Amino acid sequence: MKKDSMLYVVLFTFAVCAVFTLALAIANEGTKDLVAANAEFATQSAVLGALGVPFDGKADAAARFAETVGAGEAPRSWLATVGGADYVAVEQSGPGLWGTIVVILAATPDGERIRGVRVVSQNETPGLGGRIAEPWFLGQYEGERSPGGRVGMRAGAESSGAADSDKENGRVDGVSGATRTSQSFAAIVDAALARVKESGGER
Repeated sequence: MKKDSMLYVVLFTFAVCAVFTLALAIANEGTKDLVAANAEFATQSAVLGALGVPFDGKADAAARFAETVGAGEAPRSWLATVGGADYVAVEQSGPGLWGTIVVILAATPDGERIRGVRVVSQNETPGLGGRIAEPWFLGQYEGERSPGGRVGMRAGAESSGAADSDKENGRVDGVSGATRTSQSFAAIVDAALARVKESGGER
């Protein structure tokens, strides 16, 4: 068969595609359990982080999660008692500027006080919107009062770009230069608080 014939090109292309497809299928099957374990650890660590429960590595996270956290009635929700207080944690997602933002939020069952928030995944601009995953930003939510199940977001010209340390004013500061991302994050937090109040509060 001539190498410059159409049949040769078609058969060669098919063979190359088949080899790469097989290699990808084998790699996917071989790493499936590892990917699932990593996803489980990401969820467990985010829930524990939002609840303020310290852990040291995957094994410790799994043990503390099993000891402290129970499944809620709503999908992707969890119940926990930490320091003698009851909390509800929920996973909530929403659109950011460049993709979906997924967070875990923990709050009192009435949704009036946030325990903490952790970002599970986001695709926002590094150095701008991506700063929503930084400790200074998320730390604003720890212990923040959320009257009516809402937390105000000072974004754009209203924002100082620095952390708001007042835990009773029901407001946090957005990221400077990332107004859309900050507003999107605020909407996701409010939606998570609504889920806590609606379906997560029954103990």
